Amino acid sequence: MEVKVYNQKGDEVEALKVEEKFFSLPWNPALVYQVSESERANKRKGLAHAKGRGEVRGGGKKPWRQKGTGRARHGSIRSPIWIGGGVTHGPTKDKDYEKKINKRMKRKALLTVLSQKLRDQEVLILDDFKIPEAKTKNGAGVIKNLSKVENFEKINSKSVLVLLPEPNTSVIRSLRNIKNIEVDETRNINTLRVLSKKFLLMPKKSLEVLEKTFAKL
Repeated sequence: MEVKVYNQKGDEVEALKVEEKFFSLPWNPALVYQVSESERANKRKGLAHAKGRGEVRGGGKKPWRQKGTGRARHGSIRSPIWIGGGVTHGPTKDKDYEKKINKRMKRKALLTVLSQKLRDQEVLILDDFKIPEAKTKNGAGVIKNLSKVENFEKINSKSVLVLLPEPNTSVIRSLRNIKNIEVDETRNINTLRVLSKKFLLMPKKSLEVLEKTFAKL
């Protein structure tokens, strides 16, 4: 299959043939949901923590003697039934939310999302992406030029993920202060990351990295 390639001025320059096995997968909502939920869970950190009776302060001494006072017997003020005592069955920071999922499923889910975004015309391929002078106004100028491309008129106001084939300090510094735009290397992407953005912007070389990285997992 062929996709249109544009330059940084927003002009179409060529048609590029891409591998159908990477960009022609049918939509599979069940698979995409399962993988994206596992990736979301794997990012989650167990921060909620309630102190048990072994963690709260005090309680080293028995509050009162066992018998003869007429009151109920107690061994420690750290007991959960005391105000300021430990919490029973509360959340702990030791909880692990990680969900395992096999590599083939992750690969297929990612390529499924990329295929759907390409069908929805939310992937813009550039012949190259270079910004010689790292200034925000230069990065904003490129994005403004690309808003002239058909179906990408809202690229200025929607979330955009720029996928670079390799680290490029100039591009990163030029785009990092622009709202709704994030920059990453193509080899680092996953299903959740792609789903979180409306548009994908990538140079031709990023397609080569994509095919090389996710050909086999």
